[in-house]
Amino acid sequence: MIFPYRLEARPTPSRVMQLAVPLLAAVATLVIGFLIFSVVGQDPLRAMHAFFIEPLSSVNGWSELFLKASPLCLIALGLAVGYRANVWNIGAERQMLLGGIVAGGIAIHVGDASGWWTLPLMMAGGVIGGMLWAAIPAFPKSRFNTNEILTSLMLTYVAAQLLIYLVSGPWRDPEGMNFPISAMFVDDALFPRLYGDWHWSFLKGTRINASVFLTVIAIPCVWLFMRKSFAGFRMNVGGLAPLAARYAGFSDKKTSGRRCCFRADSRD
Repeated sequence: MIFPYRLEARPTPSRVMQLAVPLLAAVATLVIGFLIFSVVGQDPLRAMHAFFIEPLSSVNGWSELFLKASPLCLIALGLAVGYRANVWNIGAERQMLLGGIVAGGIAIHVGDASGWWTLPLMMAGGVIGGMLWAAIPAFPKSRFNTNEILTSLMLTYVAAQLLIYLVSGPWRDPEGMNFPISAMFVDDALFPRLYGDWHWSFLKGTRINASVFLTVIAIPCVWLFMRKSFAGFRMNVGGLAPLAARYAGFSDKKTSGRRCCFRADSRD
């Protein structure tokens, strides 16, 4: 029996489906969650309330959400730029971890000799550390066209083990009761807290700090870069059509990182 239907690719993305897919994914998550909790004998409504409603029922819950979502959003922005260039980076979280290791190393090294310059120096060191870790899979990708998915994925384990080694050895706090933690950072190495330092009274008792504003600033900056700048356009073209980008004079290494080659005896 011949199947009466045939799947065909859309010539252009469906605007309706672009809006509907996230909603369908959320609905599917709820349905599957209900089924799982029902199978294990738990009340699905109570479980869903604990997951989705209770964390947002207080100011502290919202502050924790923004505090934890802010670095993830920064990771997503960086990945979005890479994906536009058709570069599939799987190790962004550990690249952020390496940035944190470098920034933390600066704070530990400076110690009590810190000043107003400590936090900007840590931020710059974190950026450089993350860039250098990302450059490890980027270099063989641009030079030898290696698979960046595998190299960036394997480096995630290396970064995690490096952090474990540091907090269990050279950076372990001698007063930490033998726990694998580093010494506490001085105040100059921390972002100002929105309540403790800036006295925003409605945030009393929360841990949220000024770092969330970096994400708020980064979102429109990344949008402008990708939508309005020539460099963003060049990366987009390099990701969609590497040969067309090369024909237009765009550098392979500065766009998608791909290396295209032609054979002189090609007849196609």
